Amino acid sequence: MPHRTPAPPAAWPLVALFTSGYVAPYLLPTVVGRLDAHLPLSPAQAGLIGSVLLLGSAAAGFTLASRIPRHGPRPLARLGLLLAVLGYGTAAATAQLPLVIAGAILGGFGSGTATAVAASGIAAQRDPHRTSALGLLSVSATAGALYLTLPRLGGGHWLPFAAIALVALVCWPATGRLPGADRTDRADGADGTGRAVRGSVRLPYPRAGMVLAGALMLWSLAQNALWGVSGRIGAQQAGLSEVTLGIVFAAALGAGLLGVTAASALGARLGRAVPVGVGTAVIACCVVLASHARGLGSFAAGEILWNAVYPVVLSYAIGLAAALDPRGRWAVLVGSASSLGVACGPVTGSLLAEGAGFPGMGLVLGGLLLAVAGPMAGVALHVGGRPLTPGSVRRRGGAPAAVLAAGAGTAAGSVPRVGAQELEVVELPQLRARPLRLPPLRVLLLSPTATRRARDRTRKRIRTDA
Repeated sequence: MPHRTPAPPAAWPLVALFTSGYVAPYLLPTVVGRLDAHLPLSPAQAGLIGSVLLLGSAAAGFTLASRIPRHGPRPLARLGLLLAVLGYGTAAATAQLPLVIAGAILGGFGSGTATAVAASGIAAQRDPHRTSALGLLSVSATAGALYLTLPRLGGGHWLPFAAIALVALVCWPATGRLPGADRTDRADGADGTGRAVRGSVRLPYPRAGMVLAGALMLWSLAQNALWGVSGRIGAQQAGLSEVTLGIVFAAALGAGLLGVTAASALGARLGRAVPVGVGTAVIACCVVLASHARGLGSFAAGEILWNAVYPVVLSYAIGLAAALDPRGRWAVLVGSASSLGVACGPVTGSLLAEGAGFPGMGLVLGGLLLAVAGPMAGVALHVGGRPLTPGSVRRRGGAPAAVLAAGAGTAAGSVPRVGAQELEVVELPQLRARPLRLPPLRVLLLSPTATRRARDRTRKRIRTDA
């Protein structure tokens, strides 16, 4: 009987989870700024709390990268949202620094869990780039609305934390549409069936995946080093009020909506290398422009153009990670590496700003972005145009390990023998457009000897009946 994997989950619950997981990094400037303004913290200490929050998010991704199919998307998504509500709610409800830090760590782990589940599900979609673009549209719209609303609700460090917790609570009903645990790994035995086979599957494209993970970690570090201190640049260097800063950030996120919409409409017409490489170079220029801003015009221009291009490049990078492994493992690992870079961003930006000033920080970050643009585009060129062949199906784990071992050394076109003497196992790989979601069909065929014996028995029975 053919063995088929469950159908991929619907896109809108994944978009909701993506929004819940990413809204905390998007609100990082106001979180860090309010911690600095309303708690006895220095700017570097406030940035460190933001980094701790995002480190919890990265730790969740690295922990859950290979465990999502076993435990199931639905229970993990609900656990992540529950931790986010409890953690951010605790940070919002108290001004005690130990509790604020503990709540930030717990909430960050919850956000990372939701992001990991969303990334794994997006990789299984028919069009991962389109789904990730929808997720970025949703989180940009949500963060933009919050940037317009929060300054009008008063001061205090608690408002951004409460807003993030509320977003997680609103996304809870979407988890009901996610599948439960995948029991196929447990249903099969170790005697040549699913458990032994699945356990032996290794990550495809290991070098490309590691290069992409490392490059995206540095890419995200540079982005969030500036994003974490953008509020301070606007207030201290450009002389803008909090309300004006909120309007600029909302306009920037609105430009991000337009950019992601354009990327979704463009699709794969330009491939992935051009948007990733050229887009990163444009972002480097925007970082330098925003960090040198001395007034509203240059600051708004740098922030708006930067936020228009940033989600475009990120959507193609997420799609590239999903294309590396249809099971979603590289998507989760690359996303966690990105979260690690995001986590190190605020404290890096604060330290660079204190040591070299805002303009010097911008030059360092711009140079770092130009340095990683080439490797990211190289991975896109190396993987993006590679055709799917039967050999690549085997490299991706499409054929069971027992069949591959039995077929080693056989002539091309021959059928390896496995198990009983009179039975043969034929692997029929199902080749589809990426991502590959259906494993090979396993068909048992009689060998020529067994076929002759069955034909002889049938003839003797016919003669006896006659």
